[in-house]
Order: sequence, then C-alpha cells, then structure tokens
Amino acid sequence: MTSPVPAHWVHDLSPFLIQFTDTIGIRYYGLAYVAGFVGAWYLLRHYGRRSLTSLRADQAGDFMTALVIGVLVGGRLGYFLFYQPAELWRDPLALLRVWDGGMSSHGGFIGVTMALLWSARSYGLAWRHLADLVASVAPLGLFFGRVANFINGELWGKTSQVPWAVIFPDSAAPGTPTILIEPRHPSQLYSAALEGLLLLALTQYLIWRSAWLRAAPGRIAGCFLIGYAVARIIGEVFREPDAGLIMGMSRGTFYSLFLIFGGLALLVGSPRAQPSAGTSPADDLKQAPKS
Repeated sequence: MTSPVPAHWVHDLSPFLIQFTDTIGIRYYGLAYVAGFVGAWYLLRHYGRRSLTSLRADQAGDFMTALVIGVLVGGRLGYFLFYQPAELWRDPLALLRVWDGGMSSHGGFIGVTMALLWSARSYGLAWRHLADLVASVAPLGLFFGRVANFINGELWGKTSQVPWAVIFPDSAAPGTPTILIEPRHPSQLYSAALEGLLLLALTQYLIWRSAWLRAAPGRIAGCFLIGYAVARIIGEVFREPDAGLIMGMSRGTFYSLFLIFGGLALLVGSPRAQPSAGTSPADDLKQAPKS
C-alpha cells in the first residue's frame, strides 16, 4: 500500500550550494550576504559615476567595509538581545557560533547606523546623505536574505491551505510523517517581495526620479524606514512568531514601530536645502548641512 501524497509541495531544498561535511560548506545564506554587499557596492560606484554623490570610489569600498561590519555585528547582537536574551546570559559564547544561525534585521539597522555616523565623520559628508545612499541599496540585501531564509526552510509562515502553501518538515517534531505536517505560508518569499523588491523599486525611483538626494537629504532614508516597517508588519501577519509576543504583538511588529518613528523624524527634520545654480550635484552635497 502506497503512502498518501501530500497536497502541497514539501520543502526539500539544501541550504548548501556545495557541501563538504554535515555542517561545513558554501551556504546560500552566506552567498546572500555576499550578493547583497556586492550589489550595494556596485550601485554606490554607479551613483558616483553619475555625480549623484561626492563619495569617491575608494571611499565607497571603505564605506561598504564599515557597513558589512555594522550589519554582521549589529545583526548578531540584535538577534540575542531582541529574541534570545536568556540564551546570551546562559552561554555568551553562542554569540560567536555564527554557523548556528541567528541574525536580526532590526539589530542590523542599528549596526548600520553606527557605521554610517562613523563614515560621515570620516569623509566630511552629511550623515543624512549617506543614510539615503544606504537606504537605496539595503533592499538588495533584504531580498537575497529572505530568499536564503526560504531555501534554509526557516522563519516559515503560519499554517494555511492556500494552493501555494509549503510543507516545511522542520516546522514539526522530528519523525513526524510528512502527510501529518500542516502546510504553511511561504512568508519568507512574501518578505522578499515586500521588503526587497518593492522597497528597491521605491528607493531607486526616488534616487533617479526625484531631487531628494540633493535637495532634501534624509527623506529617502525616512521613506525607507517607514516602508520597511510597514512591509515587515504586513509580513508578520503571515509569519509564525519565533519568540514571545510583546503587548500582544510579534517582536518583528513591535520593533518596527520604532522604525516608523525614526522615519517620521527624518522626514520632518530633513533640511530643505536647494541646489545652487551652476553647480554640480556633488558640489551641492559638499555644501549640504552636515547635521
């Protein structure tokens, strides 16, 4: 007698592109970070070639290095502080076991902010302008990261019977027959579309089709923070909470509220500097307030 066939696709993707041992190999999650950083570096160089920023090519590389450190350190610390504080107190060395996974996008934002402020001071550029640049490239990393989450079969969604629902074997107790595992929303792909592709389209439109990057630094970053918060809150509707609730809200939703406040502050507080006649965009950036 044959076993019944599940009505939904069973997730069976390997987290490795190339696997050497059970735990060592080239993982898609790591490649997602590489793809995001390389794509961001390319866009920053392209902005410079089109005179949208006075950030020089050599500075763009150093800037990306600072952002990489900010994302990795902030994301790792944020994961434990926001989602697993008890584990950090119990086993502080868990912070160093990056192969076990665990990154927080909200923690990554904090790390990026620190890197951004340091870079602005080092290069003598307005931090709001650098914030706009970061906001315009960040969705690339968010997109690749969420796709990697799906490949890993982690951060799955709530149970659902929609035709495109997916059976994630790891969502059930070990040894549970596949036919007994409930299908779930592929919420990772929803987030990839909302936090990644949609925000990338929005920020690139504002970079190339508006004068905000030069005339109102900080507004693009403000739109990004609000847009990410809204996209994350929508995604949380379909995502299974991976930690205890706060005030009845998932932690992703709760922490996103602070991003909305930060985005509104940037929109309200962005300077209304006007480009000077007869000057290049890069010249305007050097004259922009550095507050």
